[in-house]
Amino acid sequence: MDAARLRCAAAIATATAVPAARALPIRRHPAFFRVPAAVGLRFSSCRIPVPRRAAAAMSSSAAAQGTEHEADAWYAVPGLSLRDHRFAVPLDHSSPERGDTITVFAREVVAAGKEYISLPYLLYLQGGPGFESPRPTEAGGWLKKACEDHRVVLLDQRGTGLSTPLTPSSLSQIKSPANQVEYLKHFRADNIVKDAEFIRVRLVPDAKPWTVLGQSYGGFCAVTYLSFAPEGLKSVLLTGGLPPLGEPCTADTVYRACFKQVQQQNEKYYKRYPQDIQVVHEVIRYLSESEGGGVLLPSGGRLTPKMLQCLGLSGLGFGGGFERLHYLAGLRGCGILYLSLELKRG
Repeated sequence: MDAARLRCAAAIATATAVPAARALPIRRHPAFFRVPAAVGLRFSSCRIPVPRRAAAAMSSSAAAQGTEHEADAWYAVPGLSLRDHRFAVPLDHSSPERGDTITVFAREVVAAGKEYISLPYLLYLQGGPGFESPRPTEAGGWLKKACEDHRVVLLDQRGTGLSTPLTPSSLSQIKSPANQVEYLKHFRADNIVKDAEFIRVRLVPDAKPWTVLGQSYGGFCAVTYLSFAPEGLKSVLLTGGLPPLGEPCTADTVYRACFKQVQQQNEKYYKRYPQDIQVVHEVIRYLSESEGGGVLLPSGGRLTPKMLQCLGLSGLGFGGGFERLHYLAGLRGCGILYLSLELKRG
């Protein structure tokens, strides 16, 4: 079982039920509003009140937390200043007395020159599940816009990035399958939310509510946040990650709906680029007839027909994806595969 499957397995199960008195109806929560993925985000409309505490107190708050929180020195990339944080959080937030802890990593990002200016906080929750937060190399995109008037926190959700990893290697240290399942339960959305709250009260001056931006699976986590800890939220932004609301929705129901969407996108693609039909069929046939059912890749893996179909994950679901797939289907894009077909015919 690879790392991605482990993380997906941890995310599939829903969060542990909480008392009805704590959960709020999502649609009526004042912090909840949805921003379509194709619409630019306007952060000025959801600005958090500026913290009263001075910047000097902000920078010294780490020492007051002891070993629970370690903050590194500021460093820079073009247009941005960054600071790394590590938090020792309970593995099981419901039983912190057990003493089992893991590390959760977060990177604080501000516009260059604003390191010690009081700014509202925005927590970014990455998609996946299983992906670490972005690693900024310069000021650009949504992050540049957000840093104009926010202090952005890029969270490596537990099990990802520089947080305590969840990998086949780490899981193999737990010998019992039952204990492995029990361990995986601690890497779901409910504990990601509890990690975020743990960080908020130690990082944000006066532990004030912050804005959360959830991307894809991060949107699922943000909705869980709205139910489990609404007191920690000023506002919520979702970009493409809204779980089913209302009646219970099984995984089978979701995949049936997804299958229809995939079928429609395939039909649209081949209608736009009918010349690619023959190319794709020939490549699939070539892979199927190759020794081992595919072609070895430089990484040591094997390109199989099923793996080639996975190109649709990005090619059929993102802006410009149709064009990228079309270029890949050309002579230059398919490279050795297509050249091999030409040589075979010749």
